[in-house]
Amino acid sequence: MSGKPDFLQTVLLMLILTVSPLFQGAAAADGAARYDHYRLYRVELATDEQVQLFQRLEAKSDSCTFYGHARQPGQQLTIMVSASKVADFEDLLALHAVSGRVLERNMQQLIEREAATVQPASTDPSQMDWEHYFQLETIYAWMELLAERFPGAVSTLDIGTSYEGRPIKGVKLSRRPGNKAIVVEGGIHAREWISPATTTFLLHELLTSEDPTVRELGTVYDWFFFPIVNPDGYRFTFTGDRLWRKNRKPYGLCRGVDLNRNFDSNWGGVGSSDDPCSYDFSGSGPFSEPEAVALADFVRNSVGPARIRTYIALHSYSQLLMFPYGHTADRVPNYDHLRSITEKGIAALTAVSGTSYRGGSKYETIYPSSGGSIDWAYRPGGVPVSLTFELRGPPDSTDMFILPADQIRPVGKETLAAFVAIVQEAARLGYYDS
Repeated sequence: MSGKPDFLQTVLLMLILTVSPLFQGAAAADGAARYDHYRLYRVELATDEQVQLFQRLEAKSDSCTFYGHARQPGQQLTIMVSASKVADFEDLLALHAVSGRVLERNMQQLIEREAATVQPASTDPSQMDWEHYFQLETIYAWMELLAERFPGAVSTLDIGTSYEGRPIKGVKLSRRPGNKAIVVEGGIHAREWISPATTTFLLHELLTSEDPTVRELGTVYDWFFFPIVNPDGYRFTFTGDRLWRKNRKPYGLCRGVDLNRNFDSNWGGVGSSDDPCSYDFSGSGPFSEPEAVALADFVRNSVGPARIRTYIALHSYSQLLMFPYGHTADRVPNYDHLRSITEKGIAALTAVSGTSYRGGSKYETIYPSSGGSIDWAYRPGGVPVSLTFELRGPPDSTDMFILPADQIRPVGKETLAAFVAIVQEAARLGYYDS
């Protein structure tokens, strides 16, 4: 009889050890933001009165999440509406004769579909691929693994520390001395998962591709890759809120600064907010955020010694390829050159699988914005070819930032083709001459 309690205790202990991780996971999920039956709308603003209406709605409502600001008649605007306010929003559209359509009826379903393609944070870096989304820990470990596997070509960089104390890590790819350099920025907006995924894909291709054109690109230029400039925010999209955009520094009742509004390039101007609760809050001052400071310091200190000639930032979504400026319609001195470079990049990208892109300055192509990284990199940073990709999907995408993982490799392939064309055209125009 004395053996029976011991046996039961053993079985119970085994059950506790087996089940407790599931409960831990459930507890973490319970604390995360959910978007059950949140609807995604695309509305068209036809009149000044409708523009003013939606400006007031954005200022007053905490149930409508705007992806862009109401600015002018003829503009299309994407808005996510909480489940409890769908009826009110539909009534508002009808009452003011605003044309609108539903892009997605349940945002949580998109998030859960994507979650099935996310690998655990404990994933071995040797299992890195481009059919899944990977967490910060795996991507950082993979970068270190590359340095071990390619010691003559790859080295890792720690350029600074995030607000929450995480390293901001990069990789330098250099196969010969004396090269001009190209910087690739990823993950400055936390929710844009396709950005780090594409950044790592490009790095992997430049290292391992047998295509002679790609191989040459990875040999005759030095490359600096920063896949996740916003590590705190990126981590939070896996543990707290999939649609989080900013960093995680507290400001009063709210958290986070839009790091792509925090650079000292017309800081605090058009297309940014001084409200800490806004998605495009620009911070308490130019370079108030350690992540923006780290990236700017790297460029400032390296542009001469490393001979940086090109800076490319990867974002999503809308399928655009843009250059400075974002805060003014005034054209940069080498506007025509940058227009030619982006046109060549778009043509090469579209040739891969037919994906349609638009190009131009940020101001004329997407919307006015201030304090962005590529504007600062261009001037005063001194990098003459500074570009921003808005990767898949299209402007009326139902996926938005929740792009399915089966799109990672196609996006990577077409973006790589664009990179080849961009660098070739910039070289033809003399940007990599001595």
